[in-house]
Amino acid sequence: MSVSETPQPGRAPIGRIEFVALMAMLVATVAFSIDAMLPALPRIGAELTPDAVNRAQLVVASFLLGLGCGTFFTGPLSDSFGRKPVILMGAAVYITGALMAMIAPSLELIVAARILQGLGAAAARIVALAIIRDLYAGREMARLISFVMMVFTLVPAIAPLAGSGVIALTGWRGIFAIFILFTICTTLWMLLRLAEPLPAERRRPFRPRALWSAVKEVLSYRTVRLSIAVQILCFTTLFSSISSIQQIFSATFGRTDDFPYWFFVIALLAGTGSFVNAALVMRLGMRRLVSFALMAQVCLTAITLTLFLIGLPPGIDFAVYVAWQTTVFFQAALTLGNLNALAMEPLGHIAGMAASVIASIGTVGSVILTVPVGLSFNGTPLPLLTGVLACVLGGTLLMRKLEKIEHYEG
Repeated sequence: MSVSETPQPGRAPIGRIEFVALMAMLVATVAFSIDAMLPALPRIGAELTPDAVNRAQLVVASFLLGLGCGTFFTGPLSDSFGRKPVILMGAAVYITGALMAMIAPSLELIVAARILQGLGAAAARIVALAIIRDLYAGREMARLISFVMMVFTLVPAIAPLAGSGVIALTGWRGIFAIFILFTICTTLWMLLRLAEPLPAERRRPFRPRALWSAVKEVLSYRTVRLSIAVQILCFTTLFSSISSIQQIFSATFGRTDDFPYWFFVIALLAGTGSFVNAALVMRLGMRRLVSFALMAQVCLTAITLTLFLIGLPPGIDFAVYVAWQTTVFFQAALTLGNLNALAMEPLGHIAGMAASVIASIGTVGSVILTVPVGLSFNGTPLPLLTGVLACVLGGTLLMRKLEKIEHYEG
């Protein structure tokens, strides 16, 4: 089924290009809400927690925690009430959280507001994936997700620049107003242009027993469980890097003012990973690409960690770190979409619930691993490098186990 075959009476059918752009903007709500905050972390730390500035990272981690918890409910709600109403409800929660954070007088209240904001953002993220699964399957679904990720990469690339510009004009609290404006625009676009992809006859009643039954079904597949475990580790490499990158630029290399521009270059270069994935996934398959990306990251991270332990001349160390950080983001483009598609493949009949369980476990699990990595920052990239190496090693071993299971079952 194609998107253009989904009729919407009285309105022109949405084409694939517009569909990809819309799904990318919905999913990008998460990246924008994280990356635009990064330039504000030093100011938040200095203003609200001057005795422990490293705690400002909790502004990122708390959003991710809310996101992970929210994804557990948004999928089943969308299975019961439709995709569009749940996205609309999530937008209202997200805007409420942004308004609370804008006026919060303490770090603790901002953390609470960011959890609420994450809960709302979960609807845009998870229901967008469910919509894609409603309309596509298999490698074509993975290919479409790759196209979504191509557009999506532009948002994290420009988000720190946008955040820096807002900070310069209004202070760091003005960033939350931009979050509100972004969500209003994407929600209106969805309401006006996208037909409801889940007809009433395919909806599932929202009952606790049915919900628990769906959870057990999702987790009953060994391949799904392994895919989720690898996804946790891959998300941890991404979230740990995002949580620490601003501090590494500032404290380690003294490049606070240059950070948004370097982040733009890193994100843009890493975004080519989505093009590579889209070009290769139909030919090589999702498992082989994920395994190759993780093995390559093991080698690159081990080499980089060794170089920093030995010691590098000033200037060279910064270039090595930037190159390595680009490979981490590139690896995410080759793994996360494919791992999600692998986990979703046998679960099309409960797409919303499946997307929720997979994303919820993946996100909350990665936050649990990310927080200690971020808080262990000691003025050098060593804690981050060590954490990423452990994750990609674990992911590589789990992918080998997944391939053996599928070979045996096949």
